[in-house]
Amino acid sequence: MKNKILGIFFVFLLISCKVKDNAQNDLNYMQNIENVAIESSAKNSNSTIQTGDQLVILITAKDMDVVKPFNQNYSSSELIQTNNLAGGNTPNQGLTSISGPTYIVDSEGNIDFPILGKVNTTNKSLVEIKNELRDKMTKYVINPTINIRLANFKITVLGEVNRQGDYTMSNGRATILNALGLAGDLTMYGKREDILIIRTENGMVTHGKINLQDANLINSPYYNLKQGDAIIVPSTNTKNIAAKQNPNTGLYLTAASIAVTALAVVIGLFKK
Repeated sequence: MKNKILGIFFVFLLISCKVKDNAQNDLNYMQNIENVAIESSAKNSNSTIQTGDQLVILITAKDMDVVKPFNQNYSSSELIQTNNLAGGNTPNQGLTSISGPTYIVDSEGNIDFPILGKVNTTNKSLVEIKNELRDKMTKYVINPTINIRLANFKITVLGEVNRQGDYTMSNGRATILNALGLAGDLTMYGKREDILIIRTENGMVTHGKINLQDANLINSPYYNLKQGDAIIVPSTNTKNIAAKQNPNTGLYLTAASIAVTALAVVIGLFKK
């Protein structure tokens, strides 16, 4: 009897270790990264400017007096404002932001730029607008420098993460990993293989899912986030079951386990 109980105990121990190992693997991200070729990540990284976007555009040059008319009388003493924060978990940590005149993209995709007039941004990225402004300004300024940022690049993270909320990216770019990092990562109940991303672009709402355990997410069109993306992390079945259970169930199971162990010890003593 004693040997049977010990045998059952060791089998239970081995099964528990196996389950624990599998659970640990389920928490690991991008498990097959060594087998994945990065193909389309760069192609998907350039977001196009949308209606209502707030563009911070600052023109600089060797002679700042020359570019004053292009900066809407913006004070040269406030040209560059850095945001290098030490410590803490903040959406803009370690990033450098450019302060300057702000232009709102109207319903037709235009911004009204000093001297140059209306500049259309439809289906253009920040890089494309930057190059376009530089080309137009070379008629007036020698070697102008164009600093452009999207001031209202916000993403929303909801569900099984440690810090739900809206996050602003001052450099106008973010990946799904950046966003989850800002949100404090997934909780142990987050479903890592079934994350939903909802995207609104050019008036169209689309959605897609990614699997954090699969390194192929790097090539997903949803790996690089875009303005207004919402990330929703669903909960695992374990969390759903636990939510429906009596909160004292764990205590009952622990007590039962202790009782069974004590009974096995007593039976073993009597068999000697």
